Amino acid sequence: MKNRKDRFTVCMLAMILVSLLVAPQLFAGGGRARQETPVGADIAGTTLVIYSTFTTDFAQPFIDMFEQRTGVRIEIIFAGTGPTLARIRAEAANPQADLKWGGGLFTVLPESHLFEEFVSINEPYMLPGMENIEGTVTRIIGSARLLMINTDLAGDIEIKGYACLLNPALRGRIATTDPSASASSFNHLVNQLYAMGAGNNPHLGWDYMDAFVRNLNGVMLPGSSAVHMGVANGEFIVGLTYEEAPFPYIEAGAPVRVVYIDEGVVGTSTGVAIIRGARNRAAAQAFINFVTSYEAQAMMERDLFRRPSRVDVPSTGALLANSEIRWIPADTQYILNNRDAWLDRFWELWMRHN
Repeated sequence: MKNRKDRFTVCMLAMILVSLLVAPQLFAGGGRARQETPVGADIAGTTLVIYSTFTTDFAQPFIDMFEQRTGVRIEIIFAGTGPTLARIRAEAANPQADLKWGGGLFTVLPESHLFEEFVSINEPYMLPGMENIEGTVTRIIGSARLLMINTDLAGDIEIKGYACLLNPALRGRIATTDPSASASSFNHLVNQLYAMGAGNNPHLGWDYMDAFVRNLNGVMLPGSSAVHMGVANGEFIVGLTYEEAPFPYIEAGAPVRVVYIDEGVVGTSTGVAIIRGARNRAAAQAFINFVTSYEAQAMMERDLFRRPSRVDVPSTGALLANSEIRWIPADTQYILNNRDAWLDRFWELWMRHN
């Protein structure tokens, strides 16, 4: 079991847990003056190389805006968090990229030695719990876990949260993936343990996980994209996915809907960091200042269905407002300390039932 976990840990995407229990007025501007963010000087004509975990559809609007505004040319290599970190480690003596953009902070934070200290000028505008307290990783996106449901297949089956996933009618019809290799799946594992453990105690959530793994009936998809695609395509009734995944399908008219988990949600976030020894440090700093600016964050929420990290970006209604979600507070370091043990225990359950 240990070998299996070790094999996947390097690719494991996970995100740092944050508490977003703040007053609703903060999300509507809350009295803080908006700062127009300068992007830097003397960087026109440089080439900024980025390793990114995002898709092209998400990244391109930011790239276009930044290139037009600064005259900087961006080269971007897309890969998962594990592979990008492995590449950064391998290139440490001679860095080939300037930025790591995206990726779960549970995976990135233990590798903080790979990154340079930098604090964005927008730090005063970050939501509580989204601050760059380590000095190396700037939070750019918040996120909630949710369930994606195929309405054609679900029929009268009630699906409001995790408890409903134990329904025998869903046996073998639940889409999920390896929590050792997927940020989305690991975050759901954490969320399930907290939400289904009595008193939100994650160590009391394993009886639920045992029943959940049994109801998967041996189904484990190869990646997080297969989860939302499988639900949209009618292969599965319900999928455990990340917040932004279902909305493009909904816009396209697919028979899907989302459910924010009735038992509560552990918030997560994603970040950006400058690679230690970056050749284009000034451009990298300017990029971080740009992606945390009001303009970029508002565009992201409005057009890309991502939850901003700033307090002053209002909701346009696509995502459920922070004030309407039952957030479950969770301690970041506690999760990091227990990550490997929880993954081992999950795989013990998986092997027991398959």
